[in-house]
Amino acid sequence: MHPATSPPGTGHMGIPWRRFAVAAAALLGLATVVTMVQTYGPTRSAASTRALTVATWNMCGVRQWGCADTGSWAEKKTQLNHLATRAGARVIFLQETCGTELESVRRGLGTSWHTAFRAYSSGDRAGRTTPIRCATPGAGNAGFAILSAYRLSAVASVAAQQPTVGVRRGILCATVAAHDLRVCTAHLSPRHSDAAHPDWEFRDDQLKALAHAGAARRTVYGGDLNVNPPGSRNPFSWVWPSGPYTAQRECDQASGSSRSGRATHVSGHKFDYLFTGLPRVRCTVRDTGRSDHFALLLRVRTG
Repeated sequence: MHPATSPPGTGHMGIPWRRFAVAAAALLGLATVVTMVQTYGPTRSAASTRALTVATWNMCGVRQWGCADTGSWAEKKTQLNHLATRAGARVIFLQETCGTELESVRRGLGTSWHTAFRAYSSGDRAGRTTPIRCATPGAGNAGFAILSAYRLSAVASVAAQQPTVGVRRGILCATVAAHDLRVCTAHLSPRHSDAAHPDWEFRDDQLKALAHAGAARRTVYGGDLNVNPPGSRNPFSWVWPSGPYTAQRECDQASGSSRSGRATHVSGHKFDYLFTGLPRVRCTVRDTGRSDHFALLLRVRTG
C-alpha cells in the first residue's frame, strides 16, 4: 500500500459512480460489442491434448452499486448458465455476485458443479467490519467466487492490503485436481477506496500478492483488477509487478511485447484479465448484455 503520487488516470471508476459508462457506451456504440475470438498457435485435435476453458465475469450483481439498469438477477443467472453451457467455461471467476443466487445457479447446473465464495466486507472508522448484503431480496451476501465443473480443493484466501474504511474485496485460490491446475480469482480495489486515506493506492500490493499466488506454471489467475494494462498511456503502470505479461501471458496478449487487449468494460477500458504460464489456445470477449463488464474466456492446454 503506497500513497498514489501519479496524476489521475483512466482506471476503473469505483462504486457506484463507475457505472456512468453504461449510458455513455450506448451513445458510443460500445454496448454493441459482440463475441470476438482470437486463436494462438497451430490448431490441434481434441484427441491430442487436454484443454480447459476458464472465464472471468464481473456480473454487476450488487444492485445498490449502480447495477440496477444492467438487468435482473434472473437475467444474469441465465447469462451465467450460458457461460457454463453454451460457451463451455468449466471454471468461472465471478465478481460482484450474490451468494444465495450463485448457489441457485450451481444447483441448476448439477451435482458435479462446485463453488468457493467469499463475501465482501465493509470497514468503518471504529474498526468494525460487516459483510455486505446484496440489495436484491433473498440474494444473500455480496462477494466474489469460483464456480467450477470440477471439485475444488485447497481453497484459500490470499492476504493483501485492504482499505481501512470502505469496501474490502480480495483474492481467492483453489485447486482443480482434475486438470492439475491452481486457479486464483481477484477483485482489486479501485482508486480512492479508503475513505480514511483516499490517496492510498492498494493495487500495487494486491497485484503483487496475486501474481505471487499465480507464479507456478500450472496456474490460471485473474479477475476484475480495476486497472488498465501497463503502458505509456497508463500513468498507473507502476502498480503492475513483473510476472504478468512476462512469466505469465494474458488471455488477449498477442505477442511477448504486447501489453494491450480488447476492452472488457462498456467504457472502452480493459479491466478484466486471465494470466497463465500454460499454452493458450483461444481468447474470447463475450458481451452478455447484462453487466457493464464483458466476460473474458481463455481456453488453455492442461495436458
